[in-house]
Amino acid sequence: MEIHSGAGGTEACDWANMLLRMYQRYFEKKHYKVEQLDYQSGEEVGIKSVCLKVIGQNAYGYLKHEKGIHRLVRISPFDSNKRRHTSFAAVEVVPEIDKNVEVDIQDKDLKIDIYRSSGPGGQGVNTTDSAVRVTHLPTGIVVTCQNERSQIQNKEHCLEILRSKLYQLELEKKNAEISDMKKGQKAIAFGSGKRSYVMCPYTLVKDNESGYETSNVEKVLDGELEEIIKSGLKV
Repeated sequence: MEIHSGAGGTEACDWANMLLRMYQRYFEKKHYKVEQLDYQSGEEVGIKSVCLKVIGQNAYGYLKHEKGIHRLVRISPFDSNKRRHTSFAAVEVVPEIDKNVEVDIQDKDLKIDIYRSSGPGGQGVNTTDSAVRVTHLPTGIVVTCQNERSQIQNKEHCLEILRSKLYQLELEKKNAEISDMKKGQKAIAFGSGKRSYVMCPYTLVKDNESGYETSNVEKVLDGELEEIIKSGLKV
C-alpha cells in the first residue's frame, strides 16, 4: 500500500499522515503485520509519501477497495483565518505476486538512483548511501525503498514492488478494454474520487463506489473501516 499527498503542501501532507494513522489502526484491529518500506516526510508536517508491505489473511482482498483519491474537507488548523480547505491524497494498493509469475523487466528500461536514506537523527540516522530509487522508463513507474541498511536488499524490494505494479498494470489494461467494450469510456472528474471525508460544515464520510455513508468521521479516522470495506466487497 502506498499513500501519496496531493497538491496543497502542508494541508495535503497532514491529510496523508492522517490516512496513514487511520490504516495503521485498522491493521492493528485486523492483526496484520506491517513493514514500512519507504517514508518521505513533509517539509513542515505530515508525509509526502509512504510505502507499506501489509501481511495478513486476505489483506489484498480487503485493501484493494481502498485504491483511489481520498478527499478531506475541514477547517484548516494551519490557517489563521480558520477557512475551510479541501485536501487530496492518493492511495495505491497492489498485490504481491508469486515469484513464478513471469514479468519481463529489461535492464535497459531501468534507471536506478542511489541516495542517502532520510529519517530520524541520532543513532538511527543512516550514514551510507543505501536508499534506492528505481524508475521504469517505458511506464514512468517510480519505486523507492530505504528501510534496509543494505543497498542490495533495498534494490531487491524495489524490483519486487515494480514486478507487482507492472503485473497489475497489465491486468488493469485488460479490464479497461473489457469495460470500454461494455460501457464506454468513463470520465475522470472532480467527483470521481474514491471517498470523501467531510468535517465542516457537516460531518460525513461517503464512499463514492459503494454509496456507503456515515456521519461518524472520527470513528472512521480511528480505523473503524470494516463496514466501509465490506460495503465495497458487495459492489
